[in-house]
Amino acid sequence: MSQQQPPKIEFPCENYPIKVLGEAGPELHTYVVEIMERHAPGFDQERITVRESSKGRYHSVTVWITATGVEQLTAIHEDLRVNTNIKMVM
Repeated sequence: MSQQQPPKIEFPCENYPIKVLGEAGPELHTYVVEIMERHAPGFDQERITVRESSKGRYHSVTVWITATGVEQLTAIHEDLRVNTNIKMVM
């Protein structure tokens, strides 16, 4: 059996979503915006969505960027994961 390969992304890729799940609090939103501005300057902050978990302990923050390449996405993921309040990056 051959393994199915994930679809290839064509860059630049507009409207690329990145979802960050972390402990609730304003620090999460601020940190996500800071990292996105560093790696995808000028992204549309009006499109950011924040959802609260059922018990309010976690928030998911979703942003949409124009992805320019694998290097950019890897750098974003690595910078987000440095923060110990962040539990998952998708």
